[in-house]
Amino acid sequence: MYAALWRLLPGPCWVRLFIALVLVAAVLYALFFYVFPWISPLITPGEVDLQ
Repeated sequence: MYAALWRLLPGPCWVRLFIALVLVAAVLYALFFYVFPWISPLITPGEVDLQ
């Protein structure tokens, strides 16, 4: 799967690496600032008791 994504990216190796890093950063940004806060109220953690 990752090889197929790598082949789809344009340019030489260093450009592909830069694009891949930007895409990973964009996905992480979207997860932390949009997806996780949206889903947080829907997930109620169980009672945790450490003794």
